[in-house]
Amino acid sequence: MSQPLLIHSLAEFANVTLPALELCNARRVCEIGAEHGGNSEILAGWLEGNGGFLTSIDPAPSPAFHGWLASHSKHVCHVKRPSLEAIPTVQPQDAWFVDGDHNWYTVYHELAAIHEVQRMAARPLLVFLHDAGWPWARRDLYYAPDRIPGEFRQNHSWDHGVTLDNPHAIKGGFRGCGAFAVAMREGGPRNGVLTAIEDFFGAHPDEFFWAFVPGVFGLGILFSRDHPAAQGLANLLAPLHENALLKRLESNRLANYLKVIELQDAAEEKQATACV
Repeated sequence: MSQPLLIHSLAEFANVTLPALELCNARRVCEIGAEHGGNSEILAGWLEGNGGFLTSIDPAPSPAFHGWLASHSKHVCHVKRPSLEAIPTVQPQDAWFVDGDHNWYTVYHELAAIHEVQRMAARPLLVFLHDAGWPWARRDLYYAPDRIPGEFRQNHSWDHGVTLDNPHAIKGGFRGCGAFAVAMREGGPRNGVLTAIEDFFGAHPDEFFWAFVPGVFGLGILFSRDHPAAQGLANLLAPLHENALLKRLESNRLANYLKVIELQDAAEEKQATACV
């Protein structure tokens, strides 16, 4: 099987997330953001083998997800609503996976809503958050900007992209090609996934532990300090937390991928010029 040019899925972290679920004896898991169902399939397969159940929240997953869901409906419930509407209707969970709209407003309020669901049931919290690293750590991405209240919505563009070591959006670079919009500037308050996590974390001092795996766009893990599996989770995640080698490898692969995009753009521009 051929490998993608750029691995990007939360599914790549299965050798971290599944042992964490095992430590927690997880049986009920909720994911936010299914996309093509890559991580959904991994979670559902593990849960099915352990007598568990997956709730998948996504208002518009791909046809590939729907095709997969058709044969797994006994162990998976698909909630076709935006996350901030859906979370309060979901039962407390043993673990949550957040990989939906990667912007401050959505992620901060997803965490607040998840926290409330768990608090009302007196249940500990365990949340895995994807895209907590570059490029969305400090820069908002919007799949549906109109869902973000104006006072929280950054100035953004559907046509621009981003590149390393440049806070400004650029013509070219890593971009959505119409699939998503990017904030025109990186950094500042209420901008980006990691900023949202830090703001939520700061609003609940002494309540959570935090770990960050700096690979494949970054995986953040929040879990309650009084979680029964807290020590086991800490032991599992400590070697990966802010790991310098992983951080260096991620920086290198992103730089290489951005160079590929640059070369592709130059080739397309040359071809277009030749056709004039």
